[in-house]
Amino acid sequence: RFGLGELTAVRDKMDVVDWQQRMSEVAVDRVLVNRLLLDYLVIEGYKDAAEAFSRESGLSEQIDVASIADRMAIRAAVQRGDVQAAIDLVDALDPQILRANGTLAFHLRQQQLIEIIRSGAVDDALAFAQTTLAPAGEANPAFLDEIERTMALLAFEDTASCPVGHLLDPSHRHKTASELNGAILAAQSSQREPRLPICLRMLLWAQQDLADKHVVVPRVAPDQLVAAHPELDATKMRADEP
Repeated sequence: RFGLGELTAVRDKMDVVDWQQRMSEVAVDRVLVNRLLLDYLVIEGYKDAAEAFSRESGLSEQIDVASIADRMAIRAAVQRGDVQAAIDLVDALDPQILRANGTLAFHLRQQQLIEIIRSGAVDDALAFAQTTLAPAGEANPAFLDEIERTMALLAFEDTASCPVGHLLDPSHRHKTASELNGAILAAQSSQREPRLPICLRMLLWAQQDLADKHVVVPRVAPDQLVAAHPELDATKMRADEP
């Protein structure tokens, strides 16, 4: 670790020009970078882009197009709010995925309740909560808090002022879709998360670690990365090192 004097020396030397010079001297394996990008496109379900990038980059990796298409259809269903369609597609693909993952099955039903509340069908939301979510809460008390938080949406005419109004944000659909996508990948013995966001989390963590040590270097703007990848939320990075 650096002493204070060493930190000051590093800080004084590490100006933008020096930093850019050092970065230009780093050898980057283009094939490795291309594989990181292809890995991201495949896992996130960008079928057409993955096929095109694989051809253009000259990578020899085999792409399971059918698997990507299935996951794209399921993800799209969740992200447009048609959770039941997503559940039906998952069951048709592999009924064990939801049977073996009670938490995921609950989160899908929770998202389904959120979509009913979003539509303004209060009576349907109450009926769905009673017949579908309440039994899940009785079977697993850990779900009760999430059920209560979701039902709180009904208490506010203006959801913008609701403490749990973020449940109606499109980012919550994205979160549920990503959880489901990861479970499908795991069932197919595939990697659950792309390596590229992991690398970006490591970058943001390293930048913050340097800042904590008072080392001043040019930084990648975290807000720009998080805007493109909500899973990189910096509030989650201070607790967990890469």
